[in-house]
Amino acid sequence: MDYRFSDNFEKLHGISHRVADDAEAAAEIARICRHKQARCVALAGLPPRLAELIEESCGPDVEILKEPYPSGSLPLAIDRADIGVTAMAFAIAQSGTMVEVSENDAIRLTSSLPATHIGLIYEPDIIDKYFDASARIREIINSRGENVVISFISGPSRTGDIELKLTLGVHGPEEAHAVIISHRHD
Repeated sequence: MDYRFSDNFEKLHGISHRVADDAEAAAEIARICRHKQARCVALAGLPPRLAELIEESCGPDVEILKEPYPSGSLPLAIDRADIGVTAMAFAIAQSGTMVEVSENDAIRLTSSLPATHIGLIYEPDIIDKYFDASARIREIINSRGENVVISFISGPSRTGDIELKLTLGVHGPEEAHAVIISHRHD
């Protein structure tokens, strides 16, 4: 199912990567950072061990911003990041859509302000169709309360003008990556 997700995500100008585990995910993120010549990377909504692996893989030349972000420093703290990395709650193969769940501004800003966004998805969390997502969304809303925001991310930001010219990155990241992790280490 993850190959269907990857195919559909890439049709929307996203870039997908497949890795075996968290350590390989961190190494792939470091590779993307080197390729993009990133000097500053913002992390939000990640398990602490994965955030630690990313920081180690990126090395001392890349400044890593991570939670908790003081609310008084937002959005400026994240706005200076070249790349934002967030965890996805799940993904929908049918449309190549990553689903991000947030209860704070840091996650939403980390996925929308930097020029490049990297969403991390565990392969077992890729579902087949939009229809299959409704039960998950209800469960998330019922368990998290009223401040939850669910964002659907399908590739980089895009907009079309009156002449129907598609432009990427106008209202958000100009490049979107999905790193699909085969095995979850709980």
